[in-house]
Amino acid sequence: MPIDITAFENALASDVPPAGLEPPLLALWHGLKGAWEEAHAIVQAGEGDPACDWVHAWLHRIEGDHANAAYWYRRAGRSPGKGSFESEGRSIAASLLAGRSAGGRST
Repeated sequence: MPIDITAFENALASDVPPAGLEPPLLALWHGLKGAWEEAHAIVQAGEGDPACDWVHAWLHRIEGDHANAAYWYRRAGRSPGKGSFESEGRSIAASLLAGRSAGGRST
């Protein structure tokens, strides 16, 4: 059964990510849990996928590496994030999940 944003957000209370998450969503889950290194490794492996590149940008924004974040936002075709890291991460998750439920790729 496909996951929706409510299930994704509820899963953040767990120590284990939901089964079957695509790499950018899995990286977001880890990033929102504070596991930056694990999240970063996932998106690095998915380089070239616009959704992974978007999450990669967000992670570098969290890290404070604004120049690198700007590079990855450009690669993803996205505007640089604003607001809190958590709200941006949840917004990215909602967008990716909405794209999946609409029958498109999660970009």
